[in-house]
Parts: sequence; C-alpha cells; structure tokens
Amino acid sequence: MALDAATIAGLAEHLERCQLEARDTLKITDEHPGMDWDDAYAIQDTILAAKLARGAKPAGLKCGLTSHAKMKQMGVTEPVFGFLVDEFGVPDGAEVDTKALIHPKVEPEIAFVLKRELRGPGCHIGSVLAATEFVLSGIEVIDSRYRDFKFDLKSVIADNTSAARFVVGGRAMRPDDVDLRTLGVVMEKNGRVVALGAGAAVLGHPAAAVAMLANHLGRRGRSIPAGTLILSGGVTEAVAVEPGDHVTLRVQDLGSVSLRFA
Repeated sequence: MALDAATIAGLAEHLERCQLEARDTLKITDEHPGMDWDDAYAIQDTILAAKLARGAKPAGLKCGLTSHAKMKQMGVTEPVFGFLVDEFGVPDGAEVDTKALIHPKVEPEIAFVLKRELRGPGCHIGSVLAATEFVLSGIEVIDSRYRDFKFDLKSVIADNTSAARFVVGGRAMRPDDVDLRTLGVVMEKNGRVVALGAGAAVLGHPAAAVAMLANHLGRRGRSIPAGTLILSGGVTEAVAVEPGDHVTLRVQDLGSVSLRFA
C-alpha cells in the first residue's frame, strides 16, 4: 500500500461526507497520484466500517462497470466492486429524493441471491449458477461523488463504485429456468424507452461478473456468504434522472421494477 493509515481514514471520511451531504469533489488521485489498488479498496472498506459502526446493516454486494457500454461511457477498462447497505435500499415503486443526491443516474441490473457461500479463487460461471437461489430484476441508482462524473478506476473504487440507491423485485426465478445471457432488458423513463440490452452485455454472462467478484474477494481472504444479494452490473449505459422522472425496468421472465424521482 502506498498510503498510510491516517491518509486512508481521512479520504474515507471525506468521501463519505460528500455522499451524506450530497456535494461533489475532485477525484482523490489528483492529490494522491501514487495510491494503489489496495489503497482504493482500503478506503472503501473504511467507509463501510464507519457505516456499520453507526448502525447500518449489510444489504449485499455490487459489481460495477461490467458492460462494454459502461466501460466506454466511463472511460475505464476493468470492472470494479463495492458494497450495499440498508440505507441504499428502496422499495419497488418508491420515491427517491434527488435532493439527497448529486447527479443521479439509473442502470438496469440482474440481481443474484445466493443459497450457499461462494469462495474464490477459481470461481466460474458454473460455480455461481450452482450457488444461486434465484435471480431478480433490479435498478441501481449511481451517484458518483466526483465532479461531473469524472474519475479514474482507483478513485471510483474508493468511492464505493458510485453506489447510492437500489431496488430489486419483479419475479424471482431459479437460474436454471432462464437463459441469463439472452434475457431482454428494456428501461423506460417517463414512458419512453431509453435503454435496451440483454444479459450477455455483462461480460458475456451476468454470472461471470459474480464469479469475478468472488475471485476478487478470495484474493483478499474473503468469501461471499450464503444469502447475499449481488447486483451483477449495469446491462446498459447509465441514464441521467431528475425530479419528476419515473423509471421502469422490464426484464424478460423476471418482471418489472420501478422508481420515481422527486
């Protein structure tokens, strides 16, 4: 690691304060160009520890930048991984207060819920499907704390991969009852189609993203516990939202979920 413990703690406090106060900042690598990947995930871990210490409950894990469309949109080349806590979760059809966010965007997700532990390294698509209880439709609301959504990979990892809000729902299906690669995805904003895709847009198969997450955690001596909810990453590029917008996601076989923005 290139950064000392005090610097990591200070950066974590700064980024979480930006999230809680809905204010932006310049990417942290501007002042710390030498920070490494371990530093970035250490900052993220410190943010999670602070939330848990204040009473937040773990709600799952997330994969980010897993589609070629998202990678191109954000100018990065590798997936990233983050955490979900209960304060991010909202019910299907609920209203999201945009005053608590900076510049929110929405992206369609295929969510996994595990029936048994996943541990890497060596995890693969088959391992994920065998460990999955069911899959669901989901919408993630991302909200980078970096000004104008401009960041590099290390900065966005430290910022918990822009996590802000999420909803899952629709129709729970066992993974062997659907072809996750060919599932059609339609996202509408105010009744107009704004994004189209299929599950294969996520690294060729959404379970590949979950396998990468398990292998990433395995290298750090961790696993994904049974019962964990995992957002496998945006199927399409993210779409900006503002007050008054109503977003509906329809996923073939998995039903629909929606959010309103106020």
